Amino acid sequence: MADAENEIMVTGKRPGRVVVVTAGGENPWIMINALSARFDDVVVFEEQPESKGLFLRRRARKLGWPTAIGQLATMIASRFGKRFTRQRADEILRLYGVSGVPDPRVRMQQIVSVNDAGAVSEIRQLAPQVVFLISCRMLTKATLAAMPCPVVNFHAGINPRYRGLMGGYWARINDDVGNFGASVHLVDEGVDTGGILYQSRQTPTEADTMHTYPLLQTAASTDIAIAAIDDALQGKLRSLDVAGPSQQWYHPPIWTWLWNGIRRGIW
Repeated sequence: MADAENEIMVTGKRPGRVVVVTAGGENPWIMINALSARFDDVVVFEEQPESKGLFLRRRARKLGWPTAIGQLATMIASRFGKRFTRQRADEILRLYGVSGVPDPRVRMQQIVSVNDAGAVSEIRQLAPQVVFLISCRMLTKATLAAMPCPVVNFHAGINPRYRGLMGGYWARINDDVGNFGASVHLVDEGVDTGGILYQSRQTPTEADTMHTYPLLQTAASTDIAIAAIDDALQGKLRSLDVAGPSQQWYHPPIWTWLWNGIRRGIW
């Protein structure tokens, strides 16, 4: 422990290998850049994006085809709409002093899926002290069991009330802005059901929409991710006792999103 503290004093970074698994994007890179500034050995495994066809079929099996198609339409609208919220996005980046631009100095490995045997083998060979997930596929039971260390996830929502997707959006829809925020939690076999390590809360502005909620939640939460990784490297992970209702949420279908936008001004 003394050697670790000495290295922090000399380099400003805590020693220890951290593997990050992500599908990439601006929000994950905000977190990756923050982690690489704090820890001296961060390795990123970047997955290939999941096909929209696979997403649609899986969601249709769970919720039915009409809802699945409506949710896909919302996802497309969200991607298109981001170009109109760039000014607010840049404001958030400046406010929290973060960057979502990939740092070429961070070691990266491209993989198809974290659940592929080859990817699991590569992670095990690196012998990380903690695996950090952000915007990636859910780990299968076999993959999770094969991880050689604690696995921690960043979730843009307050667990257990807003598990799943679009936690910030649904908090606003439910007039529950006090639970607009993010969680860092241990990963188990459920959807955001693992032990909660840290949480943060934000207050969105009138300029924020579905396009900027996750950015705000991520940019404002780098400190809780760093705290959780720091705890993992020191063997001090402790779950919080968080009570309350538990529910899994999904993307709103396009008609729900439009209705709430037009009638309530929540986009």
